[in-house]
Amino acid sequence: MTTLKEMLLQEQARLEHILQKTTEQLKDVPQGRLRISSSGKWTQYYHCTPGGRRNGTYIPKNKEGLIRELAQKSYDEKVLKLVQRRLSQLRILTREYEDEELEQIYLKENPEKQKLIQPAEPTWAQRLAAWEEKDYIQKEFREDIPVILTERGERVRSKSEKILADYFHQNGIPYKYERPLHLKGFGTVHPDFTFLSKKSGSEIYWEHDGRMDDPGYAQNAVKKILAYEDNGIFPGERLILTFETEKTILDTRLIKRLVSRYLL
Repeated sequence: MTTLKEMLLQEQARLEHILQKTTEQLKDVPQGRLRISSSGKWTQYYHCTPGGRRNGTYIPKNKEGLIRELAQKSYDEKVLKLVQRRLSQLRILTREYEDEELEQIYLKENPEKQKLIQPAEPTWAQRLAAWEEKDYIQKEFREDIPVILTERGERVRSKSEKILADYFHQNGIPYKYERPLHLKGFGTVHPDFTFLSKKSGSEIYWEHDGRMDDPGYAQNAVKKILAYEDNGIFPGERLILTFETEKTILDTRLIKRLVSRYLL
C-alpha cells in the first residue's frame, strides 16, 4: 500500500524522466513550426520559419522526415511546458507535505493538554483501539476437528492458520480471526484474518486456501474470490491470498513479503 507522499514522489520521478527525455528530443530540431492545410482528402504541409513566408514554405511529400520532426517538435514543446509547470508544483508540495501532519500536531502537544483537546480527526491509535474493541461472533467449530491454539490462545482451524496468526502476533500486527463479512450476492463469509490498514484507512482481508488440490475445495475458493471482486474487494488491493496443496506448503518468506507490502 502506498502513502500519498510516496505517490507524489513517484509522480515527480515520472515527470522528471519525461522532462529529461523531452529536453533531449528538442535538441537540434529544425527551426520554425509545421502548418497543415487540409482540403477534402488532400493534405499539404508547410514549414513556417522566422522571417520567411507568412503561410510557410510548401514541404513536398518526399521530405516526410522533416514533416515528422516538425510535428514531433510541436508536441514535445507542449509536453515540456506542461511537465515543467507540474514539476514546479510537485516539488513545492513534496518538499512541504508530510503524511500524518494533522496527527503529528496533536501528538506533539503536552499529554495533559491532549486530554483537553478534540483532535480534528481521530489519531491512528484511537482508530485502531476503536476497531479492536468492536466485538463479533466467530464461526463455530465442529466437534470432530482438532483443537489448534495460537500463541495468544485463540483456536484456529489449521496449522497454517496458526503459523499466520503467530507471525502477526509476534510482529505486533492487530488482526481479527474469522470476523463475519457480508458479500452482496453471495452471503456472509468469514475471512481468515481481517486487518485495519494504517496506510489506506481501510480493512484488508487475508484468505488462506489450504487444499487447492481438492477440486471441490478449489471450486468453492474461486467462487468466494469472485464474490470478493464483485463487492469491490480485489486481490492485491484489499484482499491478500495465500494457497497450499499437498506438495506446496505455506512459505514463511512469502508471509513476510506480503506483510511488508500490505500491512506495515
